[in-house]
Amino acid sequence: MRRLTVLYDADCPLCVHLRHWLLRQRQLVPLDLVPAGSQEARRRFPALDHAATLREITVIGDRGQVYRETAAWIVCLWALAEYRPRAHWLATPAGQPFARMTVLAAAKWREALKGPGIPGRGPGPEGCGDGRCEVPGPPG
Repeated sequence: MRRLTVLYDADCPLCVHLRHWLLRQRQLVPLDLVPAGSQEARRRFPALDHAATLREITVIGDRGQVYRETAAWIVCLWALAEYRPRAHWLATPAGQPFARMTVLAAAKWREALKGPGIPGRGPGPEGCGDGRCEVPGPPG
């Protein structure tokens, strides 16, 4: 695998924070971070269920592999120099329950941060239904 595309929810403060964190890490496999549901995501991956990518992290490999939820987080960590050994452990039967609990906890936190959304415009306080998710700058 030579490159991964991470589709993240640009309306989610937690997701944007994690995007910035991923970009600061030394990458063994380059990560392209693209807002889920955006025009760019739809152009790159027309066959994908883009509504689903707004509900759960989705990572696409350069050969068309699709990773969702826990597997997506593990493959993101696998792409990072410092976290590759941890990703290998999280993929084992011993590590999988920990990885799953972490993803579930993040989903609950994300849900609490995002709020109910605006009807007809997508999730989050400002929606992203027009495909032009605005990405805030790095924190601090």
